[in-house]
Amino acid sequence: MPTVVVLSGAGMSAESGIKTFRDSNGLWENHDIMTVASMEGWYKNPELVTEFYNQRRAQLAEVEPNAGHIALKHLESAYRTVIITQNVDDLHERAGSKHIVHLHGELTKMRSTQYQSDVYEVGYDEKPYGTLCPKGTLLRPHIVWFGEAVPMMDEAIKLTQEADIFIIVGTSLEVYPAAGLVDYTRSDCKKFLIDPNRHSELKMPGLRVISDTAAKALPALVNQLLAEQA
Repeated sequence: MPTVVVLSGAGMSAESGIKTFRDSNGLWENHDIMTVASMEGWYKNPELVTEFYNQRRAQLAEVEPNAGHIALKHLESAYRTVIITQNVDDLHERAGSKHIVHLHGELTKMRSTQYQSDVYEVGYDEKPYGTLCPKGTLLRPHIVWFGEAVPMMDEAIKLTQEADIFIIVGTSLEVYPAAGLVDYTRSDCKKFLIDPNRHSELKMPGLRVISDTAAKALPALVNQLLAEQA
């Protein structure tokens, strides 16, 4: 069974109504990104950071996967499908996709500030600053902040190297290290970039650019790929 690897970014979630910080010149929901997505911000004002992610979880509970998320689920009937996402929401999961790698963490989880591997599901519930894990340590958002290592990057590279088809959707290819994943694709890998703001200025061997939104382009592309396997 051929392998499809999808790299999804903020533009995909934006179509479901989730705002991204790049929509407003570095502000994320009216906050400077470094105040709510860095260790410096956490140390300076952990209450603000905690409340910020409480609000993001509440917002997430009110939105739904869009047609692009749902289309990717259908790929699983004919392809080994892996989604590597820069997004911290759970829209891919809610659409039914089974194999998802979250590069930048997950909104619906928190982790121990002392034991990095101790991660807890919190869903969409509000968790005030000072919430402790079962071991008695302070919990923080399970988010990879600016300046922190990306723990799942090695796994993402390995999966990308196995791809027969690589689909890039909803990302500007400007946020590293995720943007560098495409460089790990094999020379015979078919590559697609879905972006309504791109035309043909991105030059890359074997890359097909589809200038449309995820919700419109993915269903069509998925139908094409499924027909090729029929």
